[in-house]
Amino acid sequence: MKIRGVWAHNFHQELSQFDHCLHRFPVISFDTEFPGFLRDTPRDALEDQRYEDVKFNVESLKLLQLGFTLSDAHGNIGGTWEFHLSGFNEKSDPHVVASISLLKRNGLDFARLGQFGISVAEFVFGFLRVLRIHRGLHDLTWVCFHGLYDLAYLLKLLTQKPLPDSVVMFAKALGVVFGTIYDVKFMARYCRGFFGGEIGLARVAKLLDVERSGEAHQAGSDSLLTAAVFSKMNATFRSVAGMSQGCLYGISPTIVRYWQPAPVILRRPCFPVAAPRVYGARLIHSPILPTYVHM
Repeated sequence: MKIRGVWAHNFHQELSQFDHCLHRFPVISFDTEFPGFLRDTPRDALEDQRYEDVKFNVESLKLLQLGFTLSDAHGNIGGTWEFHLSGFNEKSDPHVVASISLLKRNGLDFARLGQFGISVAEFVFGFLRVLRIHRGLHDLTWVCFHGLYDLAYLLKLLTQKPLPDSVVMFAKALGVVFGTIYDVKFMARYCRGFFGGEIGLARVAKLLDVERSGEAHQAGSDSLLTAAVFSKMNATFRSVAGMSQGCLYGISPTIVRYWQPAPVILRRPCFPVAAPRVYGARLIHSPILPTYVHM
C-alpha cells in the first residue's frame, strides 16, 4: 500500500483525493508524531495528574506529522496520507533531544519539514472544510492506538484552543469534535493472549499476523498498521468493538458522540441547531466546525 506524502506543494491536490476517498471509506485510523514528552508521567499517577501532564506537554510542543488511513467497515483500505507540518524549529522550539534523534533515524527530514511543510493555518482550514462536509453526510469513525496524546494534539490543532481544564471536559470535547472513537490498545485488553493490552502496536500486529508497510515512528505507516490491526482484531474477536467504543486507554471517562449525521445538500455544512450544554462547555456555531468554549 502506497503512503502518500503530503507537503505544501501538493496539499490541495492530495486533500481533494482524501475528500473523495472519505465518501466510500469513512473509518479514519490516525497517528501523530511530535517532539517528545517534556514531562514524564509515572505509571502509577492518578488520572488528574496524568491529564495535567498531557495538557502541559501538548500545549508546550508542536505537531510534526499527521497520518491518516481511510478504510471501510469491512477493513478494505482506501488510502494512506502522511501530512508534514511546518513551523517547528529545532534550534528554538521546545523538544526532547532523544525523541528528535529517534525520528531522524526513522527517516523524518527536519530540514525538508521546515522548508516544504504545510503551514498549520492552511492545513486546519482545508482539513476542517473536508470534515464539515462529511459530518453531515455520514458517520465517521476514528481509530487510534494508545491515542490519548494523538487525540489531544488533534483536538488542539483543529480547535486552535487550549485543551479543556479537566479530563472529563476533555472527553466531552472529543465526543463533540470527533464522535465515534476506538482505541485499539484499549480493545486489546479484552483479547485473549494480548497481555491485558499492556503491549505496543508492533507486538499486537505480530500476534495478529499483520505486516507493516513503511517505517515505524512515521505517522503514515503507523496509521496504516493501526487500520490493519483494527480490522483483523474485529474479525478475530467479534465482540470487542462493542465493549470498547468511546473508551480511551489511560483515562476513565467514556467518549460519547454528541451529533448525528443528517440529510444535507452535498457540500453544505449541517450542524446542530440547538447548542447543548456539555460538562461546562457548549457548542458554538462555526463556519467550519462546531467547537467548544468554556462557560
